[in-house]
Parts: sequence; C-alpha cells; structure tokens
Amino acid sequence: MTADLDLTALQTGRNALRGLLRLDSRVFEAAAAWHWPGAERVLPRLSRSANHGVLWSATAAVMAASRTPRGRRAAVRGLASLGLASLTINTIGKRSVRRARPVLDPVPLVRQLKRQPITTSFPSGHAASAAAFATGVALESPAWGAAVAPLAVSVAASRVYTGVHFPSDVLAGAALGVGAAFLVRRLVPTRAQLWRQTRSRAEVPSLVEGEGLVMVANQASGTSERVRALRDALPQAEVVECAPEEVEDALEKAAARARVLGVCGGDGTVNAAARIALSHGLPLAVLPGGTLNHFAYDLGVEDERDLAQAIRHGEAVRVDAGRFVTADGDGLFLNTLSLGVYPELVRERERWSHRIGGWPAGVLGALRVLRADRHPLEVEVSGERRPLWLLFVGSGVYHRMGLTPGRRTDLADGLLDVRVVHGSRRPALRLLAAAVAGPLTRSPAHAAVQVNRLRLTGLAPGTPLAYDGEVTAVSGEVSLEKLPEALTVYRPLRTDPGRPARTAD
Repeated sequence: MTADLDLTALQTGRNALRGLLRLDSRVFEAAAAWHWPGAERVLPRLSRSANHGVLWSATAAVMAASRTPRGRRAAVRGLASLGLASLTINTIGKRSVRRARPVLDPVPLVRQLKRQPITTSFPSGHAASAAAFATGVALESPAWGAAVAPLAVSVAASRVYTGVHFPSDVLAGAALGVGAAFLVRRLVPTRAQLWRQTRSRAEVPSLVEGEGLVMVANQASGTSERVRALRDALPQAEVVECAPEEVEDALEKAAARARVLGVCGGDGTVNAAARIALSHGLPLAVLPGGTLNHFAYDLGVEDERDLAQAIRHGEAVRVDAGRFVTADGDGLFLNTLSLGVYPELVRERERWSHRIGGWPAGVLGALRVLRADRHPLEVEVSGERRPLWLLFVGSGVYHRMGLTPGRRTDLADGLLDVRVVHGSRRPALRLLAAAVAGPLTRSPAHAAVQVNRLRLTGLAPGTPLAYDGEVTAVSGEVSLEKLPEALTVYRPLRTDPGRPARTAD
C-alpha cells in the first residue's frame, strides 16, 4: 500500500514537471514570436557585454568614480554578490541540472548571438550575475540600486530574447543571484544594519530653510561643490568660506551669531569646530569635505543630503568626546589619539588604501614605517614602565563590520578604545602581526582594552602626539578621559516616530 502511494506521488510529480516544461517552452516560443520594438539593436549587444561580468565591472567603476562612500560601498557589495553567484552557478548550478539549450528555430536570425554558449541551460548565469549585482547594490544604496535595476532586468530579458535560455532558466538564475546578495549581506552587514537606534537624541531647532545656520568651510579641503549643494538645499543658511589659517577665527565669529554652528572640512577642521561649539553651548552641523571624514561618516552624514535632512527635521544626537590633558594645556579628540609610530603608519595607510584596499595598505604602511631605524616609546602605565611601538586611543569602540575593517557604531558608549603594540627587539614582526590580525586581536605582541580614562606618565620631552589629524609635542604626563554625551550634533535618524524610516541610501 505504501509503495503504491509512493509510486503515485512520484508519477504526479513527474507529470507536474512535464507540464511546467511544456509551459516553459510555450512561453519561450511566444517570446520568440513577439515583436520587441527597438530591441534588435540593443538586447543582443547588451547580452554580449555582460559576458564574464564585463558590464558589471564597468558599472561598478562608474559608481566608484562618484567619489562618495555610499557609491564605493555599493559597488564593492555588488561585485562581491556577483562573485558569489557566479561561483555557485559554475560549481553547482550548471552541473546539477543538465538541461539542453532551447532550439533556435523560432528565434529570428537577427536576434541570435554570433557565438552560442556551449554550457547547459539551467540556470542562467547572466541572470544570476545581473540580479546579484543589482540586489547587492540596492542593499547598500537604494538610489544606486534603482539606477542599476533596469539594466539588470534588460540583461536577464536578453537571454530569452536571443534564444539562449528558457524563461525558467532566467527566473532560477535571478533567484539564485538575489539569494547570493542576501548571503553576502549576512556575512558583511550593510551600513544601515549597523546603525543603532540612539539612546541620546537631542532637542535641536528645525531649520527648514537653514535659517540660523552659519557654515564655515575650509577652502583647502575641496569643499566648494558640497557647499554649493548645501546652499541649494538650505537657501537661508549663511556660508563662510575661508583659508585654513582663518578657520578658527571664522568659527569663533560664526558662533557669536549662529543658532547652529556648521563646519565643512576634514577631521582637523571638525575638531576645531567641536571645541568652539562646546564652549558656546551650540549644536554642531558637520558636512564632510576633507580627505579624512571619519567623524562625519561614523555619525551617518555622508553628503549634503544627509545633513540637510537632519537640519530641516531637527534630528540630532548627543555624542561623546575624548579629552586629553598635558602640562601645557588640554585638547579634544573626536576620533583617535595616538603615540609612537601610529601617526606615520596611518598616513601611509591612507595614502595607499584607495588604491589597494584598507587591509593591504595597513601592511604596506607598517613595512614603510619600519624602514627607518627607531626605538620604542617608553611610557609609564599604572606605575609600570613599558616600551611601546604604538598606542592608539579611539573615542568610542571601533568594531569590525562582518569580515571588513570597521568603524564606530555607537558614538556615545562612554569608552576609550585603547590598542597597543608592545615594544621588543622585533618591531617589524609585531607591527606586521598587528596590521594583519586586525584591531580586536589580543596577544603578547598587541592588545586591546576599553576604559573610560587613562593616565600615561614618563613621556620624554618632544614626544609626538597625534589627534584627529593634528600633531602636537608632549612631555611628562598625559591624562585621557571620556566626556559622555558632551556634544550635540545633527545627524539623520533612520527611525523617527510618526515618519517613515529613511533608508541608508
């Protein structure tokens, strides 16, 4: 009885599959007979251009050339998703179902590709790559995803139009591509996934047209284009453009008449603005415009659209600031403070990272820094004298994002992120191990700890201390502490009661 039921179920399944295949063939023949206006010149060429991912590599290059972090992240995620989809298709997909290609008789000769593919038909690799790339891009940037989607749909449709795939091949390939993109997102979360609902929202004025905002822009940071875009978005905002040596004076004067103090420039310029905003009790509006924009990007402000939205809707948070005190005075750091060879390593890493990527650039930077003959830094920590090759202190904990080097996801965690590479007779080995292993590794050579204050003593006169892109000389003792939620800063909030959530685009 059980065997009869099994045979019946098997026969039913076979009949259903035959029915689907017949339907698939009829849809293919209908598509071949259907006149596609204007497609004869476009779709075959588009289909060929997608061979070996050439079309998507070129699209990613265009996105990366936009010079926005969002565009670069979307391009990388799209290519990573495409790579995973292609690997799956070529190793599993094509070998699992040995389906023959469609017969080309119903397809007009003008549509057919000059070189017909010789692999099996199911699933469509072109459709998988197109869907994977477009979905990966959209998960990081919905705006770029919307721009890429029509191209991806056209490539998928071209495979049926040119007669090299049945419709079900294309649908299966597209589903696999979408799945690959979501798997990549699971391994490497998007920036939107890493945004936390802040526990430190601040009440700030909503400046619908920018009235009361005085924005000081550092001309040396290449800010002109973004300043013009901000003026268009907030026409009543006052913008003061000045030379680097005039920035601090301009910020002081702006603070005297502003409801909101704005700054456009790199991390060093933002640091100066934060000090003045704190002293005047003003909220700060940060527009990234320099080479390094770590604070703005970790805050969630990547361009003038993000900042304009936050200012118009009165969206702001309170963030921590780091404070250091020396014999000659005190200072503020919003990102990082470092001693030893770290300032040189960072400069080398930033010089090469846009060419070869962050991780290889860290290794190369360590190699270049270690060419010079040097001795470790001698520091007393908790009464014990220790040799260190470098000491890094972050204002807030720097996390890994999945498999990639990370940024901060919480700017109000109350912690100093302290990382050290201990001194030894083998600085090259230890610094390279730290660069390769990443920021969270603990070992006898390098370690990490999170505290809310730190005291360093026994520093030799003239010891360089770098903070937010600035360098000063210290000696004797340096005390560091966290100033919890000291600074109020505009930033777009991804969730806001009463209003639809804004995407991370």
